Amino acid sequence: MSEVQPLSGNWLGERTHLRKSLRRVDVTFYLLCTLVGLDTIGSVAAHGPQGLVWMVILAVVFFLPYGFLTTELGTAFPVEGGPYVWTKLAFGRLAAGVNQVLYWLSNPLWTGGTLAIIAVTTFETFFLPLGMAGKHVAGLAFIWTGVLAVAASLRIGKWVPIAGAFARIVLLGFFMVSVVVYALKNGVQPLSGGDFVPTWTGFVALVPVLIFNYVGFELPSTATEEMTDPQRTVPFAILRAGVAAFLLYGGPILGILLVVPASRIQGLGGFIDAAKQVLTVYGGSVSPDGTVMLTGAGAVLGSICAAGLIIGVLTSGVSWAIGAHRAQAVACADGAGPACLGRLSPRHGTPLRVNILSGLLASVVLVTALNLSGGDSEKYFTAGLALVISTTFISYLLTFPSMLVLRRRMPDVERPFRAPFAVLTTVLTTGLVAFTVVVLIWPPELPPAFAGERTQYTLSQVVPLLIVLGIGFLFYALGSPTRARDVTSTSA
Repeated sequence: MSEVQPLSGNWLGERTHLRKSLRRVDVTFYLLCTLVGLDTIGSVAAHGPQGLVWMVILAVVFFLPYGFLTTELGTAFPVEGGPYVWTKLAFGRLAAGVNQVLYWLSNPLWTGGTLAIIAVTTFETFFLPLGMAGKHVAGLAFIWTGVLAVAASLRIGKWVPIAGAFARIVLLGFFMVSVVVYALKNGVQPLSGGDFVPTWTGFVALVPVLIFNYVGFELPSTATEEMTDPQRTVPFAILRAGVAAFLLYGGPILGILLVVPASRIQGLGGFIDAAKQVLTVYGGSVSPDGTVMLTGAGAVLGSICAAGLIIGVLTSGVSWAIGAHRAQAVACADGAGPACLGRLSPRHGTPLRVNILSGLLASVVLVTALNLSGGDSEKYFTAGLALVISTTFISYLLTFPSMLVLRRRMPDVERPFRAPFAVLTTVLTTGLVAFTVVVLIWPPELPPAFAGERTQYTLSQVVPLLIVLGIGFLFYALGSPTRARDVTSTSA
């Protein structure tokens, strides 16, 4: 890498604040926390058993090629900032800067949207109703707890996603054990062979959520210079975390299908409803109308599982923020954004300014969406999740092709890992994310929460996307003084 100088001189002063904090096992658990998102398990189960079939198919045609692609890029260009650096080397600073804003802003949209509402809904389901004012307070507390976790030095902050990975393993493992106990006592929902047959309708509905479940491999590369031996660590972590994530998704989705009637599975409440229902084997009952009441040990275990689920979604947001915020700070220090956002904390080595701005934006998203939806959590969740996925995936439309472009432009750069079938890998990954963006912005069939409201749904996607793109170009314009200084110092 000595011959490649991908970042401006302005970044060199900031990188002195970085410390080697991520070991191989840390990166593996960090990736596991990133990949296994508890907010989308119910959305997959809501489409029935064919969701499991599509999950396997997409593991082969997307998850595996995506792992190959990010492994090659992460080991060939082990520079802090990861996806921003890859995209800049391939397509230039303007494209990379706007692209990076899309990638970064998807995090506050996600945290203030789907993750906050999952946490609030879980609290209401297992503890007590909050009301509109209570939802605002609880959601804001959730957001700013995440801000504080990301603000800590990576030596300390890395333990949050590690704890999140363990919470997922324990929570999902206990759920599966409880499903077996519940099935032995009460039987299961009948699933016919025809339910597993994949359909075009199922493909259109499930691809966005399933691929979103499978992304995150590039995140450790945003902190490459804080990693010990990244060229060995990245492939190791991607392989092990990828296999574990596939298993941790499949089991709970099957469990939900076995215990919750198909007519009652919702994207937001699918996993919550299933967890509450199976816990009745430890104490509680299910009324004929489907209402679940937990008592005794069931109520105690329900409270513990609810806390685990809230911790799980919180750590999802934290793990993505650790990477996305770093990449955005690198972009700003490089002249693709305001220089003030490119500063790292001398004490913690973290991008505090980007972190605080993200918290403020997530808070605005939470308050705005709650008021616009009138507290309708399902509608809020549906629109928020679609927007987060499309924002993230638009950024991938440049990041993924970077591998092929850089092979042509920089053939002499050492590549410890070379992705097999490079053209096919790029076509599959880029094509599937492009398809996802299209069907999310203009779905052939509207989500149930927006039935008959095509205009309202489309505006909920297009308007925020246009605003985010506008911010990307504004950031690039505000980075012009940094670019000018870099040109002057280079000429001198």
